[in-house]
Amino acid sequence: MLIAAGSAEVALAFVEIGAVTLGLAVLARFAGWLGLTAVPFYLIAGLGLGEGGISQLEDSIEFIEIASELGVLLLLFTLGLEYSESELRSGLRTGIRPGTLDMLLNALPGVALGLLLGWEPLAAVLLGGVTWISSSGVVSKVLSDLGRLGYRETPAILNLLVIEDLAMAIYLPTVAALIVGGSLSSTVVSVLIALTTVSVILLAALRFGGKLSDLVVGGGNEALMLMVFGITVLVAGLAQQLEVSGAIGAFLVGLALKGEAAERLLRLFEPLRDLFAAFFFLYFSFQIDPGDLLGVAVPAIGLALFTATTKVITGWYAAGRIGAAPRGRLRAGTALIARGEFSIVIAALGASLIDGPELGAVAAGYVLLTAIIGPVLTKFYDRIPVPARLAARPSPAPAPTSP
Repeated sequence: MLIAAGSAEVALAFVEIGAVTLGLAVLARFAGWLGLTAVPFYLIAGLGLGEGGISQLEDSIEFIEIASELGVLLLLFTLGLEYSESELRSGLRTGIRPGTLDMLLNALPGVALGLLLGWEPLAAVLLGGVTWISSSGVVSKVLSDLGRLGYRETPAILNLLVIEDLAMAIYLPTVAALIVGGSLSSTVVSVLIALTTVSVILLAALRFGGKLSDLVVGGGNEALMLMVFGITVLVAGLAQQLEVSGAIGAFLVGLALKGEAAERLLRLFEPLRDLFAAFFFLYFSFQIDPGDLLGVAVPAIGLALFTATTKVITGWYAAGRIGAAPRGRLRAGTALIARGEFSIVIAALGASLIDGPELGAVAAGYVLLTAIIGPVLTKFYDRIPVPARLAARPSPAPAPTSP
C-alpha cells in the first residue's frame, strides 16, 4: 500500500531525473563539440532549474542533492588516484616555491575583493580559496584532450596541482572549524583535531598505501568497486564527523591506492564520477538566484580577468624552473586558469554565513568564466603574443616531446 501510495511521486521523480540526465548528456556533447569542459554548461543549467530559474524541480531534488554529495567525493577520490607516490613526493619536494607564489598571487586578490565588498573576514578568506585553487579535473581533462600530457611543462603543472590539493587538506578543515564557530578554545581544538586527522591519514596513505592496494585488488571488478566505494564513503563520513571535509577524506583514500589497484579503479570509477559530478555542479547552481549574478557581474568579471593573469604568471614561473621554453611556459600558465570542483566546494562551505549567498553568486560567476577562459586560451595559446624579449630567451633544457 505504501508503494502504491507513493508510486505517482516516484514516477514523477523518475521522469524528472531522466529528463535532467538527458539534458546533461546533450550539454556534454555540445561542450565536446566546442572542445570545452562541460562544467560551465552544467552550472548554467542549474541556474535555469533552481531558485529563480525558468523552471524548478520538485520530486527529484532530494536525489539530486545526494547525488551531488557523492559527485564531489568521487571527483576528489579519482583525483587522488591519478597521483602516484613518486609524483606526490616530487611535488612536495620541488613545488613549495611555485606553490607559495601561487597562493600569494591568486588567493590574496580574492581575500582583498571580499573585504572591499564589505564581507565578514571569513567569507573573504573563502573567496580567497575560490580564486586560489585551479581545477585539477578540468586541467587534467584539457591536457589529455589536447594530447599534451607528454609535454615538457606538464610535470610543472602537475606538481603545482599536487601542492594545491594538499594545501586544501589543511585549508578546508581549518575554515570548516572556523565556520562552526564557538569559543576560541573550542575552535582551536577543532582545527587541531582536523589537522591531526588529515596528517595521520596522509602519512598512513604514504606508508601503508601499498598494503591497502594489495588488500583490495584481489577479486573481480564488482567486488573491487563495492569495497573501495564503501571505504571511500566511510572515510568521508568519519572525516566529516571530525570537522574535516569529506571530500578531503575521499582524496586521501585515492592517494593511498597505488599501482594496479589505482589503474583499475580509475577505469572503473571514471564513468560513475562523470555521472555524479554533473549533478554536483548542477546542484550547486540550483541554490543561486540568477538575478543575484547580475549584482555581482562586475566583481566576478574583474576577478576572473585579474586572476587569469596571475595564474599565467604562476605557470610561467613554475614551468621555467624545469627548463620549459617560453611557449611551453605560456601553455602551463593558460592551462592553470580554470577553476572548478574545489572552488565550488569552498563556496558551498560558506552557504550558512551572512555573506554566503553573495559568496555563492560570485563563485558561480567566477568559476563559469574561468572554466571557459582557461580551456579556450589553452587551446589557442599560439595566438597569444609573447613579447619578443621573452620569446627570444632559450630554453635551459630543450624539450624533445614539445613542439
